[in-house]
Amino acid sequence: MKIWNSTNGNLIHTLKGHKGEVFAVSFSPDNQTIVSGSRDKTVKIWNYQDGALLKNISANGGIVSGVSFSPNGKVIASSHVDKTVKLWDFKNGKLLQTLTGHTSYIYSSVFSPDGQMIASASDDKTVKIWKSDGNFLKTLPEHGDVVLNVSFSPDSKSLVSGSFDNAVRLWKVDAKQVKTLEADSLITNACDWLHDYLNTNSNIKQDKKLCVD
Repeated sequence: MKIWNSTNGNLIHTLKGHKGEVFAVSFSPDNQTIVSGSRDKTVKIWNYQDGALLKNISANGGIVSGVSFSPNGKVIASSHVDKTVKLWDFKNGKLLQTLTGHTSYIYSSVFSPDGQMIASASDDKTVKIWKSDGNFLKTLPEHGDVVLNVSFSPDSKSLVSGSFDNAVRLWKVDAKQVKTLEADSLITNACDWLHDYLNTNSNIKQDKKLCVD
């Protein structure tokens, strides 16, 4: 693993310790630590300032394909080839909970920015959503192929998923309900926004009849 200065491109640290390919890395919300997940079935926590290894967590036998911090930095979620998402206490490295339900590899798992939900993307073609306390919420309708990644919107009200089926899907979510934004709804929302933008910007010279039936 290498840490680079994004301004000048200089190498800051090279982090050594994993014994297999590193599949995922993530900064803590306070930018002081880095978490990594590897084929060697460990989750490692590093000090950003000096590159020192702070903790080595054995992932209980599962190759680690994804890692992410909770918004408050107190919990780490790790995604695994053994079909689970594991939640770890950042301070002591202890396993808090194992989330099960997927039927194949999990490639990524993320917390919502408000810290209320966790979403996971899997080889089983589905996205699953849990409450942050581990209670299962819902399985979203299948993609046509493997789902590689998921990401929440900054307001935690929407979720986007990307798949090998060449599709990106947008979902409306909250901690109480999850529903799909159908294509017609997406087009309507986009046209409403476009109409407002065109009508309120006098500098726009293009045809303002877009999205007209």
